Amino acid sequence: MGSPSTPGRLTVISGPSGVGKGTLVDALLQRHPSLWLSVSATTRTPRPGEIDGVTYRFLDRERFETQVQAGGFLEWAKFAGNLYGTPRGPVEEHLAQGHPVLLEIELEGARQVRRSFPAGFQVFIKPPSFEELERRIRGRGTELEEAIQRRLARAHQELEAETEFDAVLVNGDLEQAISSLEALLNLG
Repeated sequence: MGSPSTPGRLTVISGPSGVGKGTLVDALLQRHPSLWLSVSATTRTPRPGEIDGVTYRFLDRERFETQVQAGGFLEWAKFAGNLYGTPRGPVEEHLAQGHPVLLEIELEGARQVRRSFPAGFQVFIKPPSFEELERRIRGRGTELEEAIQRRLARAHQELEAETEFDAVLVNGDLEQAISSLEALLNLG
């Protein structure tokens, strides 16, 4: 299987909502331009400022479902009435060219990728404590209490999945977490 630093290695970054996956991935991409972050596809309507092919690959439902039937996604899921997924083609193209590829996805997606692409290296990001995760989610100030409670209940379940992953990283101190992730991926 090789080490995580092998060119063309697929790395999955997962963990509960609010744990800082996006912040860690953004920092890695800034420090290591050779990394390629897969752009997810979705059937939802673009929001103001979102760019097709950059923020998401925006597909109509029929095209998305056709690609599902053809095995065109490493993983996909339905969320809030829309479909989301990781297109297989671009990931395989970048891997074939020797580029390290990152996927930043939710737990169920990581499980699907483990089945569809078992050679991938999977990293679970967890908070230093559940209380800190709750503080981060509430600190966003973007959701009603009911939505926060749903997110926290799901996070409890997701945190139990850490043993399924190749590596577990605690995201307490951001700089330390970035350094730890770089070490896991041999990005030095």
